[in-house]
Amino acid sequence: MTDAVRRRGRVTLRQGLLLIFVLGSIGLGVELLLLGHFQEWRQQVPLVLLVSGLVLVTMNLVCRRPVVLRIFRLAMLAYVLGGIVGFWFHINGNMEFELEMNSRLTGWDLVSRTAGGALPVLAPGALVQLGLIGVLYTYRHPGLDAGQREMD
Repeated sequence: MTDAVRRRGRVTLRQGLLLIFVLGSIGLGVELLLLGHFQEWRQQVPLVLLVSGLVLVTMNLVCRRPVVLRIFRLAMLAYVLGGIVGFWFHINGNMEFELEMNSRLTGWDLVSRTAGGALPVLAPGALVQLGLIGVLYTYRHPGLDAGQREMD
């Protein structure tokens, strides 16, 4: 396999990752808006992250600077952190509610009711997944080298 073929394969893979990231971010953002996930500041954080990621993708496509890719990579780490914190908020909110309803709940009964509560505990994992896809997009990205450019 020639270097040109390998390079084209990497470009195609990178383009696919970027497409998945963009579609996933738009889809998750629309879903959060439809669910009214903006009533308090903590609920607005994933929306801000999603918009910032899409803005950074657009900036990268327009100006293609290494600094934009580096900021995008940091934003992807913020996605991952935001998803983990969101998981904690969902778990904590469900647990507080369940304990208010029945303060005697313990052990597996509390865990199962918390996991199946009103707030979907695994939903913030979508933000984690998008962040990891974004990190993979930047992995060994030739655009991080000031002298090299790659068409994405």
